[in-house]
Amino acid sequence: MLNDEEARELLGFLTLETRPDLKAQATEYLLGLTGTVEGRRYLLGRPDFLQAFVTLTSDRSIAIVKDCYHAIVNLSADAFLHETLVEGVCLLPLLLKRLLDPDCDFADQICSILSNLTREEKSCKKVLQAIQKEEDGGLARLVEAFYTEGYNKKATLHYLGPLLSNLTQLPEARQFLLDKDRCVVQRLLPYTQYEGSIIRRGGVVGTIKNCCFDYAYHEWLLGDSVDVLPFLLLPLAGPEEFTEEEMEGLPVDLQYLPEDKKREPDPDIRKMLIETIMLLTTTKAGRCIVKDKKTYLIMREFHKWEKEPDVITACEKLVQVLIGDEPEPGMENLMQVKIPEEMEQKFLHLDLAEETRIEKEQKELEKSQLSENTSGDSGDVREGLRR
Repeated sequence: MLNDEEARELLGFLTLETRPDLKAQATEYLLGLTGTVEGRRYLLGRPDFLQAFVTLTSDRSIAIVKDCYHAIVNLSADAFLHETLVEGVCLLPLLLKRLLDPDCDFADQICSILSNLTREEKSCKKVLQAIQKEEDGGLARLVEAFYTEGYNKKATLHYLGPLLSNLTQLPEARQFLLDKDRCVVQRLLPYTQYEGSIIRRGGVVGTIKNCCFDYAYHEWLLGDSVDVLPFLLLPLAGPEEFTEEEMEGLPVDLQYLPEDKKREPDPDIRKMLIETIMLLTTTKAGRCIVKDKKTYLIMREFHKWEKEPDVITACEKLVQVLIGDEPEPGMENLMQVKIPEEMEQKFLHLDLAEETRIEKEQKELEKSQLSENTSGDSGDVREGLRR
């Protein structure tokens, strides 16, 4: 790493007034440091270099600005640097102002930085506070930028999805999205099937899942005002045909699906969708609605199709709730049930055993898929695993 004299000399080149060629070499060198753990740890103790990166995002050279944003993206991916980036340099107000500028060339890089910074709860709180201080609309403007097609012609803004998902780990952000007078969450629901970006789609599903931890809103979310269930089930539904009797009671959007209907291709998103429905069944009112909407039919066919062990397990847990008996009186709200310590330990051991089983099945699945790719055999791997 640099000694003190070398650091001072290099820092002298990182100003807006420095000759472009010298400045470009200096930023390129520091960008290289941000790509290694050792380099990031060094920069952790040098907030002056971090501040220089921030300052040079206003440089006249697009190449230098690009390198600086790239460096900050790398730095923000390291949780050890979050506190320094959030509090040690004047970063957040500048980034938020530019993010909401429809003409900003580097809005996608800014989305990535903010998404990284909000992964940890402590720095997430700081980012949300900075957003709420914005005079230009704060969180409302952020959501507006997300659902407005072509908000920024120079950026996709897909990483606003993970940013919203991360922010909704905080109650204040959830309360904003679930405000019954704002109609915010309703605008996000169509993106559970957004084909243009897995990042945006996954971010929205994660956002909805986080909102479902607030069980007081379950009836409203499942009711006519929001009607969240079809948006969660449709990505899990396939082209299977149902009898007229079975079809009756299914949400309208899930009836008579076309023969070429495809399911959500990403297993992590499929699992999140199932876990979100599971959260909605933790209250008695939620369970009744989810059951009445014939959710079991969709999950029954999904279970036959799914191959990923951990997604299958999530599906089976949901099915158990859908076909099981109601809990005893006083235990209807599963989020409020106090579990005895000895039972909690027992459940912990069961979870560990389940994780071990899933990991084993995952390895077997990967081995089978590798064998299929080698031999050209297209047999049903899932059925082989379940015997």
